[in-house]
Amino acid sequence: MRTSIHAFLLLLLHAVVISSAVTVAEEGFCTVNHSQPKPISQSLYWKVTNPTLSPAHLQDLPGFTRSVYRRDHALITPESHVFNPLTNWVNAVGAYLISPALGSHFTMYLVKMQGDSRSALPAKGIERFIFVLQGSCSLSDASGITHPLNVDFYAYLTANSKHVLTSDSPSTLIIFERRYFGQEGFYPEEIISSTDKLPLLETPGEVFELRKLLPTSVSYDFNIHIMDFQPGEYLNVKEVHYNQHGLLLLEGQGIYRLGDNWYPVQTGDAIWMAPFVPQWYAALGKTRTRYLLYKDVNRDPVT
Repeated sequence: MRTSIHAFLLLLLHAVVISSAVTVAEEGFCTVNHSQPKPISQSLYWKVTNPTLSPAHLQDLPGFTRSVYRRDHALITPESHVFNPLTNWVNAVGAYLISPALGSHFTMYLVKMQGDSRSALPAKGIERFIFVLQGSCSLSDASGITHPLNVDFYAYLTANSKHVLTSDSPSTLIIFERRYFGQEGFYPEEIISSTDKLPLLETPGEVFELRKLLPTSVSYDFNIHIMDFQPGEYLNVKEVHYNQHGLLLLEGQGIYRLGDNWYPVQTGDAIWMAPFVPQWYAALGKTRTRYLLYKDVNRDPVT
């Protein structure tokens, strides 16, 4: 008899829990909205600033972020971006993803330009690299020539060069800046081009596709790489080197190893890698991975 009563009470408690859960769900508390907002734009890299792969049940969880900061690396994810007006820019806001405060010798920041937007010059001695993620803008250089920059276009501006970016409609850029470290007798030149104009380069021992956006000559103290991985492809070398990296995932998703940590990453994620941090990547999902990668080059680490 006692066993029967005990079983009955357990069944009753189970029924109450289920009923309460249904009632709470009907009232809208702790429910999950699986609907995704319609994308703002369908341009090539629109997911960088409109990521769609975040788990729906975590998007609005108070305090949740995938961002991580460690001594030798950082993962900065879109839900952590903080945009503020950029000094001396007009109608533009920026979010710094990497800066010397982390330990880097360069900055990497997103810029959102609106109508009637206008850029400011970087500080004296600072070189600048611009890559267009969404929309379009115009670049007027020191010679007075104006160049239209659309998605996948980029520009390298030498230190102290006069130039201005303008935009009449919303556009998003990723910008890298660093103090130019010159080499006697070598002088870099302004470069304006697009990714599709660049040849694929050989990658001995690796399977990814590689394009270098800047010349490999000694005149340039950094380069920007575009690296493409098909689903299931991965880096063969588990890299450890003196170079720093700044990375922005333009397409796809995968797993990035940084030190002893393994991070799921997706479109829109940014990564800083300090010198000598172990690093490795594998592409997952059903579409290719493409990322933009800063790398300091052509300078003796002793100097």
